[in-house]
Amino acid sequence: MVEFYLENCIETKCGLTFSNPVNIFSELFTNAAAPNRLQPQSISYSKMSKANKRFDAIVIGGGHNGLVCAWYLANSGLKTCVFERSAQFGGAAITEEFHPGFRNSVASYTVSLLQPKVIQDMRLYEHGLEVVLRKVDNFLPYEDGYLLAGRDGLTRSEIARHSAQDAKSYSEYQSALDKVVDCLREFLLVAPPNAGGGLADVLALLNTGNVIRKLSLETQRDLLDFFTKSAAEILDQYFESEAVKALFAFDAVVGNYASPYTSGSAYVLLHHVFGEAAGVREAWGHAIGGMGAITQSMRKACLAAGVELIADSPVDEILIEDDVATGVKIGTEVFTAKTIVASVHPKILYQKLLPSGSVPADFAKRIANYKSHSATFRMNLALDSLPAFTQKPNNVDYLTAGVIIAPSMQYMHEAWISAAQNGWSSAPIIEMLIPSTLDDSLAPAGQHVASLFCQQFNYALSEGRSWEVERDRVAKHIIGTVDQYAPGFAASVIGQQVLSPWDLEQKFALVGGDIFHGRMSLDQLFSARPILGAGAYRAPIKGVYMCGSGTHPGGGVTGAPGHNAAQQILRDRRQLFRR
Repeated sequence: MVEFYLENCIETKCGLTFSNPVNIFSELFTNAAAPNRLQPQSISYSKMSKANKRFDAIVIGGGHNGLVCAWYLANSGLKTCVFERSAQFGGAAITEEFHPGFRNSVASYTVSLLQPKVIQDMRLYEHGLEVVLRKVDNFLPYEDGYLLAGRDGLTRSEIARHSAQDAKSYSEYQSALDKVVDCLREFLLVAPPNAGGGLADVLALLNTGNVIRKLSLETQRDLLDFFTKSAAEILDQYFESEAVKALFAFDAVVGNYASPYTSGSAYVLLHHVFGEAAGVREAWGHAIGGMGAITQSMRKACLAAGVELIADSPVDEILIEDDVATGVKIGTEVFTAKTIVASVHPKILYQKLLPSGSVPADFAKRIANYKSHSATFRMNLALDSLPAFTQKPNNVDYLTAGVIIAPSMQYMHEAWISAAQNGWSSAPIIEMLIPSTLDDSLAPAGQHVASLFCQQFNYALSEGRSWEVERDRVAKHIIGTVDQYAPGFAASVIGQQVLSPWDLEQKFALVGGDIFHGRMSLDQLFSARPILGAGAYRAPIKGVYMCGSGTHPGGGVTGAPGHNAAQQILRDRRQLFRR
């Protein structure tokens, strides 16, 4: 047993770190009760035998969707391998130390959309995942007041404090929202019907129509509204208070380079209320240890299922022979498989990994025009004290909430306008979380970490400017914006990690810095995500599949694309064997 673990830890990158070579044996036996910690983080492809370079399925990209897909394939008996370009698995859902003693989620930053079925199937809680709920979901301060949102009637009572009429309308709004969301939930874990597909796709299309047909006419109208109208049009129908409308409109601009007055922004609002945390619907939570705890539990589940995980291994090319995928190439090494699954951005797959001319000209043209820009600027801050907001509730633990700095829809609209004109918003939209209020493992005692998710920052800057030069200036501007609501906040910052849209692209291969792997607009959803005719996770090349956020149902840490792609692959294999 000791020789086995020593061999794996010496010959591979191991998930267990030995503090001192002299203590290797004691550390091994100390952790004997937790064998998952002793499993290797990855293996070195350069030492693989020829036999070990043949797989049933190869997954490109070790983000959460790639890991989910790989687990389902391996759990169904396929010899599966995941190649990850970086040293750490997890994609944009990772935790890093960004300042001595301070750790935090780097890009993705909160838990709600992760599918319960994925959690249950992969037994993520057994592999170390722990999720706790925010004590208050959201806190929206403004010039002369504040608004809270949360469970157990908190949202309703807070709305009533602002407007008795809005409190009555809230029931109607929530009822309409719930019915539409319940309908859409039926499609989250299934492959959408593929345009130009076969009988199975015709049946899937009929099933889709049947689900919608069973809705009341009123709910069908609401469904159409949420897919086509702006968030402002929807919210103006129900509410009169600008603060109340801002509370809900924020979800419409998260990861969306648009105004709440932009047609289609209502769907993005819907996308952010699909989820649940710790078994509570539409609640928001925190993974103890940060978002990396999710993907590390997935990594452990994959290892237990027999998936081979290979880090520091960027795939250079997908190999195609006679219009059929045969494997991948990394440097001079070739790995063969009849199924290649890409968990990367669609543009990376079709413009970089596949040989030129391997897809039809019209398809290539449409991929070139695939919209990818979420205008996101991401920061992590080390704080020596908690912020003190000018407007705040008494006797409520509001700092566990998502703090939304966007006091009105007009504020959000102007943030978008100024970003389009100047490259970034003069008054940015900011959501701040302080996860160390729920998780004391992230910062030293008495100190804290803050996540700042900031909207309306252009990927491409005009007039020869670059994010390498401008990022720190903009970071100071963002911190100053928070300081206006919580005086003294800027002085409490003792360390920072700054990721502009360009930095997000460089670090996580998010094309255009888009956290969703592509705009969540009607022309890039469901069967049309990423391209109509390739919406059922199959690329237009035999043996090549997609499982990233650029496929249905889109972005966020959901695991749904990985789950759905795996089911499609297994279904295709069964049909092939029957033939």
